[in-house]
Amino acid sequence: MSDKIRKKTTREIYLANSERTPPQIMSNLILWLHNVRSMHNVGSAFRTADAFGVRSVLLSGYTPHPPRPEIAKTALGADESVPWSHAYDPGEHLARLRDDGYLIAGMEQTHHSRLLPDYRPGSDTSLCLLFGNEVTGIEPQWLDRCDLLLEIPQYGKKHSFNISVSIGITLYHFLACRLP
Repeated sequence: MSDKIRKKTTREIYLANSERTPPQIMSNLILWLHNVRSMHNVGSAFRTADAFGVRSVLLSGYTPHPPRPEIAKTALGADESVPWSHAYDPGEHLARLRDDGYLIAGMEQTHHSRLLPDYRPGSDTSLCLLFGNEVTGIEPQWLDRCDLLLEIPQYGKKHSFNISVSIGITLYHFLACRLP
């Protein structure tokens, strides 16, 4: 490795990031976590949403919400920079999203799911990605209310990713769809 290679400072990274504008698909994208148990997963979701320029994070059911030190520890401040709201009844979020013209995409392994790489929304699509509980996924009554269901293809012996990993893979897919 050459001694000319120099890592960027935190300030250099911040300045470069602050000059970027996310593609429209990302600034129209909402991340929704329903009945997610782990505060660390919630914090990670905030941090990932911030990194990808996501519009907001919705939390519902028993998903923990800020302010909580456990969320803040993983979010590293993103819980303060990304707009968010919490509702115990997910129907409150669903009604508002429908009124605002959002498509609801449930991230779940079902017999009706499309593989994530096969789905490329239009650049003006307003999309909300719904992620469910780490173990049981999205509850059946909420699956039926999704406009589409997407799943991440997997090839190993394990049948799932950690939710924070799933969020990162999914958001990167939508970003990559719009990168020049």
